[in-house]
Amino acid sequence: MTAIRTDFPHRVVETPDMAIPMPDGTTLSARVWMPEDAGRNPVPAILEYIPYRKRDGTLPRDEMMHPWWAGHGYATVRVDMRGNGDSDGLMHDEYTETELQDACDVIAWLAAQDWCSGAVGMMGKSWGGFNCLQTAFLQPPALKAVISVCSTVDRYADDVHFKGGCLLGENIGWGAVMLSYSSRPPDPALRQGWRQTWLDRLEANPFLAPVWAAHQSRDAYWQHGSVCEDYSRITAKVLSFGGWADNYMNTVSHLVTNLPGQAKGIVGPWVHQYPHTATPGPRIGFLQEALRFWDRWLKGIENGAEDDPAYRAYMLDSEPPDSSTPARKGTWLAEADWPTPRTDDRVLHLTGAGLTGDAGPLSAVVHTPQHHGLYSGEFFPMGLNAEMPADQAPEDAMATCFDTAPLDAPLALLGAPRLRLRLSSDAPRANLVARLCDVAPDGSSVRICHGMLNLTHRDSRAHPTDLTPGVEVDVDLVLDQCGYRLAAGHRLRIALSTTYWPFIWPAAHDAALTLSAGSLTLPVHPGAAADECHFEPPETAKPWAHRTVSDGHATRRIEEDMLTGTRTLIVEDFSSDVENLDHGLVTGHDLTERWTIHPDDPLSARSDIRWEQRLSRGDWSVRTVAETQMWADAAVLHMTATLTAWEGEEIVFHRDYTHAVPRNHL
Repeated sequence: MTAIRTDFPHRVVETPDMAIPMPDGTTLSARVWMPEDAGRNPVPAILEYIPYRKRDGTLPRDEMMHPWWAGHGYATVRVDMRGNGDSDGLMHDEYTETELQDACDVIAWLAAQDWCSGAVGMMGKSWGGFNCLQTAFLQPPALKAVISVCSTVDRYADDVHFKGGCLLGENIGWGAVMLSYSSRPPDPALRQGWRQTWLDRLEANPFLAPVWAAHQSRDAYWQHGSVCEDYSRITAKVLSFGGWADNYMNTVSHLVTNLPGQAKGIVGPWVHQYPHTATPGPRIGFLQEALRFWDRWLKGIENGAEDDPAYRAYMLDSEPPDSSTPARKGTWLAEADWPTPRTDDRVLHLTGAGLTGDAGPLSAVVHTPQHHGLYSGEFFPMGLNAEMPADQAPEDAMATCFDTAPLDAPLALLGAPRLRLRLSSDAPRANLVARLCDVAPDGSSVRICHGMLNLTHRDSRAHPTDLTPGVEVDVDLVLDQCGYRLAAGHRLRIALSTTYWPFIWPAAHDAALTLSAGSLTLPVHPGAAADECHFEPPETAKPWAHRTVSDGHATRRIEEDMLTGTRTLIVEDFSSDVENLDHGLVTGHDLTERWTIHPDDPLSARSDIRWEQRLSRGDWSVRTVAETQMWADAAVLHMTATLTAWEGEEIVFHRDYTHAVPRNHL
């Protein structure tokens, strides 16, 4: 249960629209909370800097977090990036040099204010988690510490665009999101010239999915903003959070490993949300944990935060599969050092007899239908709408599986499993997907972690090369980090496939792989009988004042056309329309996604996504609709989009986008 706190050591005052000037003349808009006496007793500033609209988009979570820290003696500053929300300017891509320079300029401006002590921290989730690490990489002098939640250190290997050289379905999904999100105007209550700003934004609004898809290897485009290029450039202290139900679970390990003594990490059972509000539980007191970090590194309070364990992780226990589970059983582990000396490698072999301790002969074919993967869940699940992986048994039935015998005792894993295979392909280009699963005695299957590899990237992400059909190659596939304890009597399964729709876009040809040898290295941990660390219970500041104008609903279903044989995953999320009782803005959105494929044809894959955004106040209203489509032939990825905007009943903007992106080892 999350407690709502209303009493704080400091009385908080709020500025809903503080102007922050940039050197080029652009003005950014910030919402700021600070102690009322900060002008006489300056305090450190905490910056959150994202494109998701402080006036409505992230307002519900902002009001539960930022006033809480302000009440404990900080100036918390929530800035709309240029081209978004109530800020001026235009946005052309994610994580651009302009975006990051603006962040540095905002930090310098904050440090110079008479209410700021000169020390600045930066925090954020997802986009905000990315750019606080990227800003730390640039070393602005006033930036002393960052808290990064659900983020990445490598924009190519661990983001929504590519994974293991495979094009993610989320690339077109995120392109649709940003086309829609960036189509909304400033609030007329704050900006007299809102209409012209809106029209300028619409005219400049990019359809970014084709831009991202065009960079199919790890080139300079992805190296920019990837802090793994040189960890030593990060001199600020770092606290990193991740969740096993999210697909940014690797970052915490990367940061703690490569910034020893400087970075601390916490990984829980959570989806792509802050740990004090996320599911599955248990939730933790994220705000208190952050306050301890800020107090140590922004105020210099000797509270021992530097002596906290390097890596704290929640080890999940075996439970039945549930794609909407509100909580997971498990145990908190505390590792003083990471990588931990408590983990030992255990090698199992893929053989004709299954997954065995002794090597044995192997001759197996991996060749799955194109609709394999429909139960994989979202790349970054946000809540309880069946967005986490469902029972993997239907997927396993289509895959090539290797099982252990039923376990005599529990088996605990903490780290990244590694799969090594010797294989050949009957096509020059093919994908390999590996799922590590916990199989219960009743046959139900829970995905522990997964990994994927475009086999043309087997030797290099920067310089892919085709396979020679029929010629064997050695393949090394590192699966994602995991923390999991299988129950006695369960079996460990490695399930292999050549398809994973719609998580990854299909290879152009329906390839089959032949395995002749394989091994799986497991990070085996002793586990713990009881929690090794403890967190304060979650609490927040007072939630926002609002009323529901109309109810929403959500669905997620799989359809089979019995005439054509096609399978379609349909996702619908129609939000409630909600009025902000403080300033009267009414907002809502509708989302429909359709992911269609035929089991026998990789070139039948198609994505259709529609987003609608609504804003109104009194007799003023605007609406935007962004629609995207993606399909492919053997040589080209085709992506189209339309963006339409209404003011009242009048169409004030319409644009069509058409892109053809050549496939390069894809």
